Amino acid sequence: MSPLDIHPPLVEQLLVQFLREELASAGFSRAVLGISGGVDSALVAALCARALGPDNVLGVMMPYRTSNPDSEGHARLLASSLGIATRKVEISGMADGYLGAHGIDDRMRRGNVMARCRMIVLYDLSVEWKGLVVGTSNKTEVLLGYSTQWGDSASALNPIGDLYKHQIYQLSRHMGVPSAILDKAPSADLFEGQTDEGELGFSYADADRLLHHMVDLRMSERELVDAGFDVDFARRIAARIAATQFKRVMPLIAKLSQRTVNQDFRYLRDWGR
Repeated sequence: MSPLDIHPPLVEQLLVQFLREELASAGFSRAVLGISGGVDSALVAALCARALGPDNVLGVMMPYRTSNPDSEGHARLLASSLGIATRKVEISGMADGYLGAHGIDDRMRRGNVMARCRMIVLYDLSVEWKGLVVGTSNKTEVLLGYSTQWGDSASALNPIGDLYKHQIYQLSRHMGVPSAILDKAPSADLFEGQTDEGELGFSYADADRLLHHMVDLRMSERELVDAGFDVDFARRIAARIAATQFKRVMPLIAKLSQRTVNQDFRYLRDWGR
């Protein structure tokens, strides 16, 4: 048994209640999310369907012209299994209008533009659907900064941001996510042959284990080495966490007055209700 293992039925209950309470406190009863055909969005869709009812969940497929057709196929398989509504919005025209006009070939820049185009779509459809945008980034990605700021990291609330990738798979199996989604290599599908682990340069399993000891158990570098972790890997991950901290916080506001937003002017999320 891994120290990362969770009790899936209890976690499901907690996250379903989280979704119901947080959406209700914001005055909503419906959810909108992107469904990519990957395990993270599949799990969030399943949680939303369980919490709100399938009729109150909109799963949006947003392929680019180079996207793997299997991604859409797996997204449709998921939606069919859950009984949720779907919408398909091609983002090729949106993205190419900017990328082509400026001759942008860099893979990272192109991927960031695509991610932000998709969030434009989700937030616009959230108005039509009258639902909040629900996030699909897991704890491993959040800590590593493996996301696009104001792109796939944007949402009104995120039910899986405190679950490592290992735990995502545990809960997904418990909730009946289709095996075709569970068995494939995680990928943002930004270019042909791309995989998350190939782009990161290490496995999710190795990252989860180190992050658990480094973040949750608060081990020092010396303690991590004594526990068997490679010092260079630990330093690499620590540097990555530090360098991407700006993605995990609201924009820093220069303080000029006695009551500055996000510094002195801080209230609970549901303040005023």
